[in-house]
Amino acid sequence: MSKILVTGCAGFIGMHLAKRLLMDGYEVVGIDNLNNYYCVELKKHRTDILKAYSNYTLKVCGLDDKDAIENIFNDNQFDCVVNLAAQAGVRYSIENPRVYIDSNIVGFLNILECCRYHKIEHLIYASSSSVYGANEKVPFSIHDNVDHPVSLYAATKKSNELMAHAYSSLYNLPVTGLRFFTVYGPYGRPDMAYFLFANAIKDEKTIKVFNYGRMKRDFTYIDDIVEGITRLILKGAPKPNDSWNRLTADPATSYAPYKLFNIGNNRPVELEYMISLMEKYMGKKVIRENLPMQHGDVPITYADVDDLMEYINFKPKVSIEEGLQNFVRWFKEYDSI
Repeated sequence: MSKILVTGCAGFIGMHLAKRLLMDGYEVVGIDNLNNYYCVELKKHRTDILKAYSNYTLKVCGLDDKDAIENIFNDNQFDCVVNLAAQAGVRYSIENPRVYIDSNIVGFLNILECCRYHKIEHLIYASSSSVYGANEKVPFSIHDNVDHPVSLYAATKKSNELMAHAYSSLYNLPVTGLRFFTVYGPYGRPDMAYFLFANAIKDEKTIKVFNYGRMKRDFTYIDDIVEGITRLILKGAPKPNDSWNRLTADPATSYAPYKLFNIGNNRPVELEYMISLMEKYMGKKVIRENLPMQHGDVPITYADVDDLMEYINFKPKVSIEEGLQNFVRWFKEYDSI
């Protein structure tokens, strides 16, 4: 039985991944600070699901608590670390920038240091599609330059990629970065658009529709995300790219044991269409306020996933229609608890 550390285990992706790993027989240690960025009760509900497994242990602390993180590593020998803990949210980063530095920069440094000293065989960490920022070439490719973020959140995620490469190069630490594209599904984040819309439709409140509903997002269902991460764990540590060219400097691989991947559905959907599906599945019409593009947002996200498909023989496949139906079914059940 392998032992895996999952940070952000009470989060949306973290809970689903930890549950899958527990069901597959791994021993999982989870870290989460259970902060109040959104409903703590939902986080506790996710945690209760994981506590039902005898091969699960929860440690409540923040990644920025250096001593606590070091103690967890000292007490365990992890075969793999999956770092999903982060302060999320593009818009929230405009109002609360310092929180992102503490969690996403300082916290990630603590993880890197512990992985280095404890000679972790493979670190997988969450990046974000937001790193593509002002890029307009689509689909977004991991081989493209991403030096123009349009939010501090995006800047911290790009920083994580740079920090990970530095540690991979300096200390031969095998790392894999994953740029997630608009993850959705049951037990999702209440600050995400689809969840906000579901609540507004239920309560017959007005929803804010930015860019007049013309934004496109590469909505990626949670089961596809978990499948991708699980296959990467089974694949094992990335190897150095012996043919890496220092003149062209492809950002997706390296002379170090370092890789980057997009993990998205590869099928962007217009926000207007997503809203129409929500109306259909919720059985109510949306009361809407159409607004221009919000500062820090981008008009489209669209993942090129060819590299991921070639590496682990997997491409996300759940359609927005099937995924949103699953979410609404869960939403109605959860709301009645």
